[in-house]
Amino acid sequence: MGQAANARRVKDNEARAMAKYLRTSPYKLNLVAEMIRGQKAEKALTDLEFSKRRIAQDVRKVLQAAVANAENNHGLDVDRLVVAEAHVGKSVTMKRFRARARGRASRVIKQFSRLTVVVREQEEA
Repeated sequence: MGQAANARRVKDNEARAMAKYLRTSPYKLNLVAEMIRGQKAEKALTDLEFSKRRIAQDVRKVLQAAVANAENNHGLDVDRLVVAEAHVGKSVTMKRFRARARGRASRVIKQFSRLTVVVREQEEA
């Protein structure tokens, strides 16, 4: 008797991984996610490794997790994986205050993002 298994959220030839609290704005994260959309997983990992953007290392970790999920959990061939989707969304926002002149304060908003990466096994051509 237990709980029924949850339905898969991705297709049979796909695997996904996500990160919830990445400390950067969604706009900056989307610039890095654009770099890897549609690329082979191996090339995307190489591009992220040599990217100058700070958040690229976190994106690389999420992509590695998606590839590992594809291999271990779903039995997909790692050499034929392609980054099918990489979508970015807003997460929590930290609100801080900064002291300004004449006893005033201004709000500083520190944004967090979430990233979901879906890899798909490409059919042999």
